[in-house]
Amino acid sequence: MKFKYVRIEGRVLAENTMHAKGVFSMCMKMLRDDEMIEEDAMLYREIDDWFAHNLPWPEPCRKQESVICWFKCENADIMMKMMQPVMWLLERYNHPYNVVYTNFPGEIVYEDKYQVACKTDGKLIIEPVQPSWSPEEEEQ
Repeated sequence: MKFKYVRIEGRVLAENTMHAKGVFSMCMKMLRDDEMIEEDAMLYREIDDWFAHNLPWPEPCRKQESVICWFKCENADIMMKMMQPVMWLLERYNHPYNVVYTNFPGEIVYEDKYQVACKTDGKLIIEPVQPSWSPEEEEQ
């Protein structure tokens, strides 16, 4: 299967989106909380500067609207290469993350060559656990 979009996200929800925080938000919090040693903080700042110069900052993100961003897989090679040290930093400081692929990122409200920003409704829906469907239980 070929996917259109990829996102690296943590396992903590962002208040404005009720969706998993992106890695940039996670690392910025680590910086603010003085969690990284100076050498690692400098590494992250260099990577963040690279992205600031090479990846447009979507207007909805700048305004802190309820959106999440996804890299376009077709143009994500360099972006994912630059994300490797960021993922290493997250691992080093014990911040778990997921690499998520999808063809259905949501309603796209911003798009450029490398990424899309998609609306979230800011609501977290928690459904009850379905009854077990185990064939073993049906036989009893």
